[in-house]
Amino acid sequence: MKGGVKLLAVCLVATATVLMVQAEDPYFHHVWNVTYGTASPLGVPQQVILINGQFPGPNINSTSNNNVIVNVFNNLDEPFLITWNGIQHRKNCWQDGTAGTMCPIPPGQNFTYHFQPKDQIGSYFYYPSTAMHRAAGAFGGLRVNSRLLIPVPYADPEDDYTVLINDWYTESHTQLKKYLDSGRALGRPDGILINGKSGKTDGSDQPLFTLKQGKTYRVRICNVGLKTSLNFRIQNHKMKLVEMEGSHVLQNDYDSLDVHVGQCFGVIVTANQEPKDYYMVASTRFLKKPLTTTGVLRYEGGNGPASSQLPAAPVGWAWSLNQYRSFRWNLTASAARPNPQGSYHYGKINITRTIKLVNTQGKIDGKLRYALSGVSHTDPETPLKLAEYFGVADQVFKYDTISDNPTPDQIKNIKIEPNVLNITHRTFIEVIFENHERSVQSWHLDGYSFFAVAVEPGTWTPEKRKNYNLLDAVSRHTVQVFPKCWAAILLTFDNCGMWNIRSENSERRYLGQQLYASVLSPEKSLRDEYNMPETSLQCGLVKGKPKVNPYAGA
Repeated sequence: MKGGVKLLAVCLVATATVLMVQAEDPYFHHVWNVTYGTASPLGVPQQVILINGQFPGPNINSTSNNNVIVNVFNNLDEPFLITWNGIQHRKNCWQDGTAGTMCPIPPGQNFTYHFQPKDQIGSYFYYPSTAMHRAAGAFGGLRVNSRLLIPVPYADPEDDYTVLINDWYTESHTQLKKYLDSGRALGRPDGILINGKSGKTDGSDQPLFTLKQGKTYRVRICNVGLKTSLNFRIQNHKMKLVEMEGSHVLQNDYDSLDVHVGQCFGVIVTANQEPKDYYMVASTRFLKKPLTTTGVLRYEGGNGPASSQLPAAPVGWAWSLNQYRSFRWNLTASAARPNPQGSYHYGKINITRTIKLVNTQGKIDGKLRYALSGVSHTDPETPLKLAEYFGVADQVFKYDTISDNPTPDQIKNIKIEPNVLNITHRTFIEVIFENHERSVQSWHLDGYSFFAVAVEPGTWTPEKRKNYNLLDAVSRHTVQVFPKCWAAILLTFDNCGMWNIRSENSERRYLGQQLYASVLSPEKSLRDEYNMPETSLQCGLVKGKPKVNPYAGA
C-alpha cells in the first residue's frame, strides 16, 4: 500500500511539472535590422527607414499574453527607439520605448524588447519615438488576437488585413527635424499613403488585398501619421465597427470613419458587391485643400477596374464629433479576460484628483515651442525612470512643476523643463484636455487604457460632469480634442512605472507637448513593478552604475 502511495505521489509531481510547462505563455522571437534605404512613396526617391528591408515594417501577429521578443539592431547613424502604441506593459515600463523610460539604442548596437500584451486584445501599431524618425518609416501594425477559449462578438473572418494610413513629407526626417529645431512648424504634408503607397487611380495599381465573394474580412485601420486626421472609406462597402484600440464596441455600420493620429479601428467588411476592383480611400480632414490617396481591393475572379468616382469625404469637425458620440463600449462581449468588459463600473468610483492639461504654443528665444499647462517638456540625458530607480531624480527633474488647475498666467508663461506628474498608485483620476486652439489635437497615454467620457465644445467646468457618459464610454488609449473644445478621461492609475502622456502630433510632441506620469510602488514590491532588466541600457548620470534591485518579492 505504501508503495502505491509513493507511486501516486511521483505521478502527481510529474503531472504538475508537465502542467507547469504547458501553462507558460508561448514565446515569439523577432530579429529586426533597422537600416536606411531608398523608396519613392510619392514618386520622389527619398531616404526612408527600413526594418528587415521593409517599408512599412513587418506586422506583428500576437495573441493575448504571448511573450513577444524583438531584438532590434540599430544600423542607423543616430540613436533609435521603438514604442509599442497601445501595449500597456503591465508593471514593465522598461519596455515602453520612450525617452523617459529607456536609453536609446546607440548606432551599431542592439537591444532586445520583451513584452506581453497581458489581458489585451485589439489593433495597435509600433513606431520610432526618437527624433523625427517616424517621418521616415519604421512603423508597422501590431495585432493582438483573442485567445481561443474566449469568444469574440462576430464570426471568424476569412482573413485579417492591416491598413496603415498616414500623411507623408518628401523631405527627409533630418530636414524636418532641422525645421523644428530652427523654430518653424512643418507645414502642410505632401501626400497621403496607404501601407506605404500612394494610389494613381488610373487602373495601373496592383491590389493591396484580395477578397472572395460573400466572405467577411477583418480590416484594422491605424493612422500612423505625423499630424493629420484622416477619413477612411471603401467604395460601395459598409464598414461594421467591432473594435477600437483594444475594446469591443457596439457594432454600427459606417460609410466612412475619421481616424485621428495615433488611433486604430477594427472593422468587418463583407465582400457582397459585384466582383471587380474597388478603391479604399484615405483623405485629409480639416485642411483647406484636401489630399487624397487610394488602394485597390480586388475580388477574386473579378473583371473590371475600380470606378474613378471616389466616395466623398465629410466636411467640418462637427461631423467628426457626432461620429465620436456614436461609439459605445460593448458591455456584453468578453474581453481578453473571461469576465464581461462591462463588469467594471467605472462611473461609480469616486474621483480623487482632477488634472487639467491645457495645450498652448509660444516662442522662447524666437523659436516655436508647444506646452502643456505652461511647461514645454524636454528630455534630460538621463531617462526619468532611470533617475528615479537609481535614486538621483533630484539631480534630473522636479515633480509636479505644473498646477492641476493652471491659471491663465501659468499657461501663458511657457518654460522649458522636464514635465513629470507624481501620481499616487491606484487612485482614480480625472484628466481634462483643454484645447483653446483652432486645430484638432490627439492625445495618447502609455501604460493604460482610459474611459473617454466626454468631448464637448467650450471650456470645462465641474458642472460639465453631468454630461459624462458614465456607463459605456469606450476604454481606449487615444482621444481627440476638437478646436475650442475639451475632453475628459477617467482611469485608475494602477500600473506602476513612468508613463508618457503625449500629443500624437509629432511636431508638437518633439517641441515639448508631452509629459510623464510617475506611478511608484509604495511597498516597492514585485507585485506592483518589475525590477530593471539586466539587459537594459544605462546612460547619463547612471551610466556604468551597478544595477540595483529595489523591488522585493510580493
